[in-house]
Amino acid sequence: MSSWNKHKSEISNSEILHRVEELPLDERLRAEDRLHMELHREKHTHISRLELFFMLLGPGILVMVADNDAGGVITYAQTGSIFGLGFFIPFMVLMLPVAYFVQEMTVRLGAVTHRGHAEMIWKRYGKFWGAFSLSDLVVANFLTFITEFIGITVGLSVFGVAPIISVIVFVTLGISIQLFLRYYTWESVSLFIAAFNLVFIPLLFFIPNPNWSLVAESFGTWKISGGASSLFIYVLLANLGTTIAPWMLFFQQPSVVDKGLTKNDIKRGQLDTFIGSTIMVVVAICIIILTGMTVYGTDSYGTIGVAKILQTFATKVGVLPMKLFALGLVEAGFIAAIAISASTSWAVSEAFGWKGSINLPTRDRKSLRFYLPSFAALSLAAGITLIPGAPLGYLNLTVQVIATIFMPAAMLFLLLLLNDREIMGGYVNKKWQNVVGFSIIGFLIIMNALYGISVAMPVVFAHLVSLL
Repeated sequence: MSSWNKHKSEISNSEILHRVEELPLDERLRAEDRLHMELHREKHTHISRLELFFMLLGPGILVMVADNDAGGVITYAQTGSIFGLGFFIPFMVLMLPVAYFVQEMTVRLGAVTHRGHAEMIWKRYGKFWGAFSLSDLVVANFLTFITEFIGITVGLSVFGVAPIISVIVFVTLGISIQLFLRYYTWESVSLFIAAFNLVFIPLLFFIPNPNWSLVAESFGTWKISGGASSLFIYVLLANLGTTIAPWMLFFQQPSVVDKGLTKNDIKRGQLDTFIGSTIMVVVAICIIILTGMTVYGTDSYGTIGVAKILQTFATKVGVLPMKLFALGLVEAGFIAAIAISASTSWAVSEAFGWKGSINLPTRDRKSLRFYLPSFAALSLAAGITLIPGAPLGYLNLTVQVIATIFMPAAMLFLLLLLNDREIMGGYVNKKWQNVVGFSIIGFLIIMNALYGISVAMPVVFAHLVSLL
């Protein structure tokens, strides 16, 4: 007999309903969601299992698709424009298991503890390390917000929309979606928006005379156009930063909690995350191929500015595909702004012990504390993108690099929590998972160090490269 059935046999349904009604609204809604899922489990029919599967989908797909944010789309477009179809295509395939591995741990942690990521760090390791991790997140999220609005303003400028109009409209939409929708509705709306991220896949069919043999050859050669320069390390770090980022940890774990997943749902949560990881990597590779086959080697070869990339793309492929690309860029920025807003709200509220849930009623004045930090950061970042003459192309890559610099610390806390048997019980990491996890941290640290050397000591860096 399951623990749920055993517990249910001890109390009547009326008692269950009465106890649920006495809970605060956000906890009551979460309890009702879990009860609804338990009832589906008890039916033991193929239809109910299928319904349960679709009910549990969401956090993994959403975090991974939102990871293909405007900053990510721009980074992939810049990568293809600068380096073509060599190293970065097989590298992005390698990023699929890496992204899945990191985010799968948040599924287990959330399902076992029913606590958000920031809350776990503060309560387990104290205020100092809690404040350290929160500071990393808030800074990284704020900078990432800037890249989202870079994508939104540049994408809508293709249609003649003034940047200030783009900013006002999408800040208002982003705030409204988080403020007025409860978790399940919020997630459904977000997934609907995220579906437009797939627009980059059919754009491949617009490429004139595509050379697919170059794509296949890249897996055998891993060719680095121009060699292992400081620019290559810079772009490599940017690709790492847009694939695994601190905000993803602080988003998926509380998302799992708000959705009501339990230990029984871990396998389905892992599948959800794998599906999302696959979508993320496929879309990323498509974008690199798009610009690698159309922009790389042209007069815009080596370009950093996304506006210039779009212009070249329109010349080589056509205006309609370019406009679809621009719409995908807008969608990527918007869905990420929604997800990163939620991660900021969850993390800050958990750190300060405020009630934190997207199920919170907006009529409760205290609940506004949950939303205000992310709304303030969102609005300020949007305003920065309106500064005339800002180097938006380099700013975008730099933000992704900063995310990579912050990621080792974030991953270290995650691994420590996943190895804490007192809170994880039998769901702690296996030895091989720890080996992989610390290997990822080590790789990130080495790449960060190499980039630092390439900037501060270019002669030493050139010598190191000659030894490879």
